[in-house]
Amino acid sequence: MPNQVIKVDRSAPQLRCIACGRIALPDRFRCEYCRDLLEIIFPAWTEGGPGGRNAAGLKKLWRERRASPHPADLSGVWRFREILPEIAPEKVISLREGNTPLYELPHCARTAGIDHLYAKHQGMNPTGSFKDTGMTVAASFARQAGYRWVACASTGNTSASMAAYAARGGLHSLVLIPEGKISWGKLSQSLDYGALTCQLRTDFDGCVRVLNEVVERMSVYLLNSVNPYRVEGQKTAAFELLEQLEWTAPDHIIVPGGNLANSSALGKALREMQQLGFLARVPKLSVVQAQGANPLVRTIRETGGERLVAVQAETMASAIRIGNPASWKKALRVIGESGGTVEQVSETEIAVAKAEIGAEGIGCEPASAVTLAGLKKLVRRGFVTRGECVVLVLTGHVLKDADFTLKFHRGDLFDEAASEAERTNLRRHQRSPLVLDPSAEKVVELLSSAE
Repeated sequence: MPNQVIKVDRSAPQLRCIACGRIALPDRFRCEYCRDLLEIIFPAWTEGGPGGRNAAGLKKLWRERRASPHPADLSGVWRFREILPEIAPEKVISLREGNTPLYELPHCARTAGIDHLYAKHQGMNPTGSFKDTGMTVAASFARQAGYRWVACASTGNTSASMAAYAARGGLHSLVLIPEGKISWGKLSQSLDYGALTCQLRTDFDGCVRVLNEVVERMSVYLLNSVNPYRVEGQKTAAFELLEQLEWTAPDHIIVPGGNLANSSALGKALREMQQLGFLARVPKLSVVQAQGANPLVRTIRETGGERLVAVQAETMASAIRIGNPASWKKALRVIGESGGTVEQVSETEIAVAKAEIGAEGIGCEPASAVTLAGLKKLVRRGFVTRGECVVLVLTGHVLKDADFTLKFHRGDLFDEAASEAERTNLRRHQRSPLVLDPSAEKVVELLSSAE
């Protein structure tokens, strides 16, 4: 098919290769010439804002929609539909995704050594993770394109999200997950939403390889993060974040690094906001990975970004246990354009940061907590200074991995391999349940001693 001539409407959104720049057909995931990833571009924006509106007009329109009962306006994704690919209204699959809160984190700010710290909690989406904001757009496109089956390989959150949106839209869904390497909470979601769920005796990257073969042989639409429509939906979180900050950009946005589509999406949004006149400057966007699943960190530090250094991923933060991230080139571009950086954190640093976020009354899954753990290191490096405003992107709900939380507070998460200093630090944050006799006196004594 490389010799196929692709005729396109030059004013309509297009799929373009991030490497060679060629235009691709609407339902492709990789360039048919160089096999690199695709992204959606909007040529008409060079002649004016979306729908003929400028930034001020779009801000006003999006603000007004927040009071609208229209189904599309109740979605924190489709409310921003002017900056999305066009999907017929009757084909849109929505669970009222987006509309996630922006929390201030005063205690975590003090721990990290800065004055202004916020968390954009994407774990407050319908299925408990940021994946929903991308899935609503990608699943809707699949429905519009006439697919009956959708599929994904997953470490848990993608499968839960895809299964929910497929069920809502009357589609069949196939989930491939690595056996024994995702939390039961996430697995239970895809089962409950009716997905055909298969555990493969391999890791996430092995699941991806198998799925790529399946979609080549059958009419199944791939809903993994290489899908460019996923990226379009996920970018709306950045538009929503800036709206919540009254269109004043923070100094830094810090994102967990797994398959790297989320950082790519947020960076794309920032680039587009600057293009459309929403932002005078783009905030730095930095990516934090677990030390045992750090391919982007190693890629930048060992090769200067010239080639991907894939790793055998090992971390208890299962959502980012990915050693061969598909969107690494897109993430590199975002980091470079924004002046951001990368960092890696240990398992104990993740656990402590998760407990500190939980102590704010917020809570998140382990993968989200790498952001706070990484921020502390960036402050120590001098990359982030005290007076700057930082936003952490929390990607998953605290109940996504309840076993991790319980084991942490019971003291069962780490063995004696942890150093004495690490164990001391962990104990400061552990809140194991106490067993008492059924006596009010005992409870009163406990409360008195706790003051």
